[in-house]
Amino acid sequence: MDKKESLRQCARELFSANGFKDTNVAEITRKAGVATGTFYLYYPSKEKLFMELYLEENLKLKQTLMAGVDPQGEPLQVILSMMRANIAGMQANPILREWFNKEVFNKIEEHFIAENGLQRVDFLYTNFLEIIQRWQAQGKLRTEIDAQMIMALFSVIVIIDLHKEEIGVQYFPQIQEHLAAFIMAGLTPRPAGRQA
Repeated sequence: MDKKESLRQCARELFSANGFKDTNVAEITRKAGVATGTFYLYYPSKEKLFMELYLEENLKLKQTLMAGVDPQGEPLQVILSMMRANIAGMQANPILREWFNKEVFNKIEEHFIAENGLQRVDFLYTNFLEIIQRWQAQGKLRTEIDAQMIMALFSVIVIIDLHKEEIGVQYFPQIQEHLAAFIMAGLTPRPAGRQA
């Protein structure tokens, strides 16, 4: 195994066991059996390595979720099912669970964006856009609202989880389910002749 891959594997193990905050570069290099300077040949920072691993884990979760989507299903049930599976998958994965540690994750994301640009940070289900467009073509979703805007509305359902404390933990996960239902009600075309 090459040094970079060894660093990645050791970092994954340490981040999973100890979390981002309680893992440092010296521990990663010691576990990988390389000098600390070697780390910086491959990664400019601990944040960069963590974010790389985070994005990989996030992509695996997305692929698993997308494999389970029934595009012929009723849109609200599909959205609720995906949302529940996404939250469960993130909570079960120690690296993805850092998303819920707002203070830590904001710092990591900020650092990563500064190094890589905003376009590299995409937590939306890009493959899901095709399903939204299909639902629009089938008349299951309103067509005058852009599919990208619909994706943004769905992302709100997931992102609101970061604001549990401000909103009130006692309202979760019910608030997400209600929000999903309200968004879907607003996105569902109304029968002809029926006013909003």
